[in-house]
Amino acid sequence: MRDLPRLDVEAGTPGPPGTLSRRDALRLLAISAAAPALISGCGPDEAAEGAAHHAAARARGAVAPAVGAEPGFFTAHEFDTVRLLADTILPADDRGPSAAEVGVPEFIDFLMTDDELRGDMEERQTAMRGGLGWLDAQCRRAHGEPFVRCSDAQRRAMLDRIAYPDDAAPADAPGVRFFNRFRDYTAAGYFSSPQGMDDLGYVGNAAQAQWTGCPDEANAWAARTV
Repeated sequence: MRDLPRLDVEAGTPGPPGTLSRRDALRLLAISAAAPALISGCGPDEAAEGAAHHAAARARGAVAPAVGAEPGFFTAHEFDTVRLLADTILPADDRGPSAAEVGVPEFIDFLMTDDELRGDMEERQTAMRGGLGWLDAQCRRAHGEPFVRCSDAQRRAMLDRIAYPDDAAPADAPGVRFFNRFRDYTAAGYFSSPQGMDDLGYVGNAAQAQWTGCPDEANAWAARTV
């Protein structure tokens, strides 16, 4: 799922067969990242685990990163880049707000400083800071400006180089790794927010009016796996 289908249409608008809106592609990415942990008990990756921590903090009323909160890890310039990059990946559309509007940049900052997540926090930080630096260096080389000061067309052309691993040049491998990870973070952060959960149709531990049992398809699948 890391090599997403071509996003040849604007978010939320119909397109040719074989294309997805950005929102639907990211929605599928978030579901696929969380599914192994929810279904089989396998350990989720850091983005999905971070989303679970974040959602749980909201559910129990604990302090969670608020939209507009000052970053604890990123510099001001880095955070501007994170906000713009997140909104480029998942902009607002007729189905919901943008990634920055629901607090995805704050969520990513939270991932950089949460020492309860499995994995090496220092490695996460180094990879993130290195990736943002790589992006700025490439934009300066091509356009004389960092990512945030490039035109929209220049930014999109830069991201097209690293968004599709199968088509990327070997020299862009560091950018591909960074973008894959950042896209995971964006999907996980968005779809663990209240607005993202609404988009997924997630209702949590809510009472249902009537329980009719598992669907026949689920029962058939369970019978085959026993």
